[in-house]
Amino acid sequence: MKRPVQVLLLVLSGLGLLQASLFTDVFLRYVKPGMRPLLIASGVVLLALGLAEARAAYRSARTHEAHPTPHVAWLLFLPALSLLFHAPPALGAYTAARESPSVVEPQDARDEDFNPLPATSPLPITLRDFTNRVQQDRTRAIKGRTVLMTGFLTPAGEGDRWYLTRLLISCCAADVQSVKVRVYGVTAPKADTWVSVTGAWHPRGTLGTRSAEVALDVRTVKKVERPSNSYMDALPLA
Repeated sequence: MKRPVQVLLLVLSGLGLLQASLFTDVFLRYVKPGMRPLLIASGVVLLALGLAEARAAYRSARTHEAHPTPHVAWLLFLPALSLLFHAPPALGAYTAARESPSVVEPQDARDEDFNPLPATSPLPITLRDFTNRVQQDRTRAIKGRTVLMTGFLTPAGEGDRWYLTRLLISCCAADVQSVKVRVYGVTAPKADTWVSVTGAWHPRGTLGTRSAEVALDVRTVKKVERPSNSYMDALPLA
């Protein structure tokens, strides 16, 4: 790789990071919001290195110095260009269909572990909180309650079966985990469609124990926009 191309690679990488993290929210497709300052700093450093390399290349050209570079460096052009011109989308149904629900950790199922549910109907609730209530709340406060949740559609095998899904990350998209609620009673929208649903717990298994199915008899389905930060199990908007 010629030295001017190295300069171009550093500059493109820096600009790609800055565009994704400073001027847009594209970075939220890959990392948590708290990583933004580090990405901006990395973009600035890469631009500075590009300028320093350009200056060194100019001096080398005047003195006819050789500067070999590994050919594998060409592979770095693809991610640099993709950030600038066609950033990969956020993870969705394809990933969730291959992930077992694993984000809800067991806890002591004592009455005091769960606060009383507000009287609001439908009750806005996250998928993770719904799962906890179904499988660990021995007061069975969720029984008969109409809830409101938001997520995207993941097909559940053949036929018209599907899950309401959220993907969560600890640091970046590489450590993604899923939380799913099985849906009954309505036709499945298209995979990856973001929806808000209302419904009540689908009675299968013993409520308040691990045998209870995390499932919902859905009454209404409404398409919504994908949130800018889709790797959060957030409460649905009012």
